[in-house]
Amino acid sequence: MLRQALLAVSRSDLAERVITTSPLTRDVVRRYVADDVGAVIARLTRDGLLVTIDHLGEDVTDRAQAERSVHDYLALLGRLPRDADVSIKLTALGLRLSEQLALDNAASICEAAAAKGVTITLDAEEHDTIPGLHSVHATLRKEHPDVGVVVQAYLPDAHERCEKLEGARVRLCKGAYTAPGAFTAPADIDRSFVRCLKVLMNGTGYPMVATHDPRLVEIASALAVLTGRDATGFEHQMLYGVRPAEQARLAGLGAQVRVYVPYGIDWYAYLMRRLAERPRNLAFFARSLVSRH
Repeated sequence: MLRQALLAVSRSDLAERVITTSPLTRDVVRRYVADDVGAVIARLTRDGLLVTIDHLGEDVTDRAQAERSVHDYLALLGRLPRDADVSIKLTALGLRLSEQLALDNAASICEAAAAKGVTITLDAEEHDTIPGLHSVHATLRKEHPDVGVVVQAYLPDAHERCEKLEGARVRLCKGAYTAPGAFTAPADIDRSFVRCLKVLMNGTGYPMVATHDPRLVEIASALAVLTGRDATGFEHQMLYGVRPAEQARLAGLGAQVRVYVPYGIDWYAYLMRRLAERPRNLAFFARSLVSRH
């Protein structure tokens, strides 16, 4: 029920106005959303961490907005180190207007990213966009085989999605939206996550394990050993500002750790979904008011 409430709040214009204008939220937002993305990237890179960057904003309503999103992403590429990744939401590129428009825009970004040594990962969004997401991803892979895609474990067909993505870069996360028939009990989502992990670790692709859950982090590490993957054969992914000590610990052990760094003014829906994805993240956000750990 808490998850559903948080997702409802994420779509409330009134709640957004109240929260985004409160002076109490400014410091919390700065911890979880980069205010100076260049400085954040430089610091994380110095600390031995990889990055994936999300320019916040989605659900554009006209082609001009989609073109501005493409321009923003192309400008971002010039600020990134090699081996960085960019997370893209296809609705920001016009998916709700036209799948072909989103595909063309994503292809332009992928081409520019390849020239910079940067990878692209297509982010998952609301359940009605999932067919378009995987259709665009399948087409892009023909020319850009390293383009990644997100699978959300809370969806009942996540296991089958992972099987169909043999050989691909796949970010596996629990899921931060709502969907008909989706798993809602934490135990069911965790079981689905592990089933998907087994498929990805036993496959020929590149698993990107996006979770802060200590038990799932350990399971992923154990499965990597059992399937013969070394530290270059998969990576952990965690959100900027969440469990930074664990990010450093894993990197210190030689694991590849990529930090998901969002930036931009449209941060409200992002933060609310992160809370809904794992309601106990409320504790992380509450502690952030008094602690940097």
